[in-house]
Amino acid sequence: MILCDDVYKDYRIAERRVPALRGLSLAIPAPGFYAVMGQSGSGKSTLLHLLAALDKPDRGRLSVAGIDLHTLDERSATEFRRRQIGIVFQQFNLIPTLSASDNVELPGMLAGEPRAALRQRARALLDELGLGDRADHRPDALSGGEQQRVAIARAMLFEPPVILADEPTGNLDSENAEKLWKLLAAVARQKQLTVVMVTHEPAAAVHCERVFVLQDGRMTAEISTEGLDASGVAARYQQCIRAA
Repeated sequence: MILCDDVYKDYRIAERRVPALRGLSLAIPAPGFYAVMGQSGSGKSTLLHLLAALDKPDRGRLSVAGIDLHTLDERSATEFRRRQIGIVFQQFNLIPTLSASDNVELPGMLAGEPRAALRQRARALLDELGLGDRADHRPDALSGGEQQRVAIARAMLFEPPVILADEPTGNLDSENAEKLWKLLAAVARQKQLTVVMVTHEPAAAVHCERVFVLQDGRMTAEISTEGLDASGVAARYQQCIRAA
């Protein structure tokens, strides 16, 4: 489902070259809920941008849902983002003047899809995520947790096989964060999606089936969360960091 093979990506700041990914390899062959865990500056956001075809690697191969991303031109990349992946950001990125349903429908409206079908699909998704009675509310009438669920519904509008989540609970309190992690795990399981969440929090990673440890632009270890609580994930993560 997701394959990264010897991926490199550098950025330039003034005259200085800053390496972000340094020969990263990653394979996720099956649906499920996965975490990429690393400290700030480890390359998490860069990896997510590459998987979303928002940027291109300097070298190496990336494949998502059977599509080789290096072959995409800008129009194909836009269609890939629309149909093959959903993206959930830390900032909810909802349009404040639109209702929850309209926010979910927006990608379809931009794609020129029939409005009636979009409305039916959006309201069904909101109902699945426990927001059926909030479909006509604007974001300022919703809690942070509810706004992020709207963002998840929007990411699922085209039924993509892959959802990428970038620190999705960074703006939520601990109670709502816990609910959202459980929701993402349930979505991955029930709809057989591949959900990849980048995080630095063991409390988030413990909800995932497997944790990929990203350090200095390379995947250095994998952690199975079976039988672990958050403190166990944190301890394993620290062992991986020290051993790298």
